[in-house]
Amino acid sequence: MSVERTAADEAAYWFSRNREPDQGAEERDRFDAWLAADAAHRAEYELLERLWNAADLIPEQRLRALCSAEVTPLPTRRRFLQGALAAAASVVLAGGASYLFDPFSLRGEHYATQLGERRQVALADGSTLELNGRTRVSVEFSAERRLVRLEAGEAMFSVTPDKARPFVVEAGAGRVTVTGTRFNVRRDTRDTRVAVESGRVLVASGQGEASRPLLAGDGVRVAADGALGPVQRIDIASITAWRQGKLVFNDVPLAEVVEEVSRYREHPLRVAPEVANLRFSSVFRADDTNALLAALPRILPVKVRTLPDGSSEIISF
Repeated sequence: MSVERTAADEAAYWFSRNREPDQGAEERDRFDAWLAADAAHRAEYELLERLWNAADLIPEQRLRALCSAEVTPLPTRRRFLQGALAAAASVVLAGGASYLFDPFSLRGEHYATQLGERRQVALADGSTLELNGRTRVSVEFSAERRLVRLEAGEAMFSVTPDKARPFVVEAGAGRVTVTGTRFNVRRDTRDTRVAVESGRVLVASGQGEASRPLLAGDGVRVAADGALGPVQRIDIASITAWRQGKLVFNDVPLAEVVEEVSRYREHPLRVAPEVANLRFSSVFRADDTNALLAALPRILPVKVRTLPDGSSEIISF
């Protein structure tokens, strides 16, 4: 006899799997699809996160009593997880509502967007994140610091000032530290790019180089190998045009255009090496990248061909 799985059951399964070291990219994609499929999925999953994080603040001896059961195969783990969370919730509530509603107890939050999706996230400290498409972030707050990991994609950060608790963004080999400001961070396969709209940030790399201070209108790149580039003046309005659904390119290599446009397309887009360094300037709607591809041969000596698998390639004319 089959048993119908509720959104709560599925949320418990994914909550457990997302904490397993053997989870691969394909399974993570399935989780992202499940999360986006129904608002009830997201609500149930976020409830589990809040209960789990609230349990972090329960005194260790009381929590150990809750979690003394042996963790075995997945079905048992899911039942244990649901039971432990329910028990933790009861202890949290019995011990005082401050466990559950302390805004700085929200650790381990995960947020993601799909192709073409933009999302605004309000954090517990009053800061906000605006996520571009195909973006994944995790948030860990404590009494000492505020940490956000940009695992993939791009985000605009509006940080509430708090000198006692620096706000840190880790993205690839780059690390951004602020107390209160507005800035944009983009992470891709080649590098991490930081652009400041207002305030001041410090950017460091994994190579241990001295931090680079950035002010409003400044930008810097941190290569995938940790090399920290020079601070440059940037056009912040162009960089953050994605927030208005626009793609703005100002004298950039075609390879960079392809990398950006690919984030808005279902099928892969590639560029041949012989045309990858051609310079390109234009403005297009992010939700109509086909218009950009149609215009390319009129602007540059290239042609765009569609392959049988649905992917596209930009080659020399």
